[in-house]
Amino acid sequence: MSRRALGRGALGVASVGFAATGAGAQDAWPGNRPVSIVVSFAPGGSTDIIARILAQQLSRELNANFVVENRPGASGTIGMASVARSRPDGHTLVFSGGGTYSMVGHLYPRRGYDEETSFDPVGSVTTSSIFLCVNPNIGVRDIQGFIAKAKAEPGKMSYGSSGAGGSAHVATELFLGDAGIEVESITYRGGAPALQALISGEVQMAFVEAVSALPAMRQGSILGIGVSSAERSPLAPDVPAIGEVLHGYECTTVTALFAPAGTPEPIIRRLYAGIVVAMQVPEVVAQLRTGAVFPRVMSPEEFRPYLAAERKKWGEVIRARNIRV
Repeated sequence: MSRRALGRGALGVASVGFAATGAGAQDAWPGNRPVSIVVSFAPGGSTDIIARILAQQLSRELNANFVVENRPGASGTIGMASVARSRPDGHTLVFSGGGTYSMVGHLYPRRGYDEETSFDPVGSVTTSSIFLCVNPNIGVRDIQGFIAKAKAEPGKMSYGSSGAGGSAHVATELFLGDAGIEVESITYRGGAPALQALISGEVQMAFVEAVSALPAMRQGSILGIGVSSAERSPLAPDVPAIGEVLHGYECTTVTALFAPAGTPEPIIRRLYAGIVVAMQVPEVVAQLRTGAVFPRVMSPEEFRPYLAAERKKWGEVIRARNIRV
């Protein structure tokens, strides 16, 4: 997801390293040390910005000092591994998206941790979708038209993505498999160059993150023909969910907070309660919406089966489509 993801308003909460005492604050967090929320990507991206919004709200709600620490590298595995080795005392957490906790394990066999045993889920936080977009000049206006064209002209169309194993790449491969078509993959150095390639006609199709797709769709430089979420996006209600055409299709980015395995249950519960409150704050909801992100809170009990299903689903897609890094 792009640096632009949540706009200027979200960037304004980048400094959250302070102890706050909001009206709902409880006793101080166990110990006096800051609580580090590790983000496995560089500063400025959407995951980082959402984490900083969450850190600010948790600081207020839990009367503690929550700070974001960026540890990028190796598709998020460096940051995840560092937290897996941390003491399970509530002072080190990791905030990550589905690409890291459900896909990367099938692409990087040597990670230094196990997604199923190294972490205790605190709960999910937000969700966002990806738009299936085409260049307006290729002569198709909907998903059915694109599938028909791909079948009628095998080998003539291509799609752009930011690299093997990324959310857009895997979402595309799931779509191609479900549709029974083949479209050539062309890799670019990031989502922005892939979008530019689509606008210029260098590629004919791409899955584009909502925050980048929506402005280009409004300008008419690309055409959105489907959205990856199970339901239509409230930000583009005229664009059908891909699942309306390809039954069962869904690919969303759900962010979540994790603690090292063995973290005491009372700490997990207090953190989850803080997430629930944070995602109900009207200013937070509005701030997230500017980046096409919406609250999606699941408790640890709800999130565990979701995790298992996502890991199984994407493992099957990665093997079936022979996706390799």
